[in-house]
Amino acid sequence: MTIKDVAAAAGVGVATVSRVLSGRGSVSPKTRDRVLVAVRELDYRPSALGRSLKLQRTGSLGLMIPDVTDPFYAALAGGVLACARTLGEHVILDVGHDDTAREAEIVERFLEQRVDGVIAVPAGGDDAIWRSALRAGVTVVFADRGLAELPEVPAVLADDRAGVRSAVEYLVGLGHRRVGLLGGPASGAPGTPVLTAREEGFRATLRDLGVPVDDDLVVRARPSRDSAYAAAASLFQRRPDVTAVLAAGHLLGEAAVLAARELNLRVPADVSIAMVDDVPWAELCDPPLTAVARPAADMGYRACEVLLRDPARRERGRPVVLPTELVVRGSCGPPAGRSPRG
Repeated sequence: MTIKDVAAAAGVGVATVSRVLSGRGSVSPKTRDRVLVAVRELDYRPSALGRSLKLQRTGSLGLMIPDVTDPFYAALAGGVLACARTLGEHVILDVGHDDTAREAEIVERFLEQRVDGVIAVPAGGDDAIWRSALRAGVTVVFADRGLAELPEVPAVLADDRAGVRSAVEYLVGLGHRRVGLLGGPASGAPGTPVLTAREEGFRATLRDLGVPVDDDLVVRARPSRDSAYAAAASLFQRRPDVTAVLAAGHLLGEAAVLAARELNLRVPADVSIAMVDDVPWAELCDPPLTAVARPAADMGYRACEVLLRDPARRERGRPVVLPTELVVRGSCGPPAGRSPRG
């Protein structure tokens, strides 16, 4: 069925049907009712393709995250979806797995589908595909990570340095001086800018507090459960004098908890554990895990707002930085034989 069929059934012109369906223009209540009855009887559905050609908008945006099963990125995607729904936008979701080749394929597909804009957690390491999208006139907003090579692209970020600082200050305040860090791969690998910033924040905070930075207590892992577990177990076995560990992400935090359990280390009596990202399972640990809460859903919602409703922010290209919060639970305590500072 076409709009002409609806017009004929209602006994009106095509322009009148168009005004009723778009909600624009003046139409008498009686005529509107007649048109809507015809629409229902004919089971007419407006053509999204025709509407997009007329409006030069598809009413859809692309969203790319690293992993749909990751609880943090699932919450971020939920924030984007919630905002898009309120603004009448459709979201096309795809997963990049921090793979630059896959990222390029996804962005090309978004461009082919003529999305109105793209929200992405970029892998990093290759900005060419994003420059191509910008040249094509697509609005891009980054979330969780920005790209130093593209400062003109606005990003919505969490204040990771402040979050790490709050965790390190808390551990040192409890009396810990041998604090380890479970971090990400070496700088330059895909997806590492945020993890690198967390390591820098960790080191800077220890220096500011007058605690020597022991490089041997800083270990790195690739973004996989096996690598994270191997790094955590190695740290605990190689340095039995470590009294507290900060995991730079929830995958690393999970590995620290599992490795401590396998090695019969009591938490927090033998070692205190804290991590970045307050994912749901953190409360289910025994004891519950102290964590730096980053506002994943708010990050996604705000990224969608910047994309669709904040042209001034897009033009400035300055990042939106959202606050973090340290959620203190039972996994941290003073080192054995010590009491926390007053």
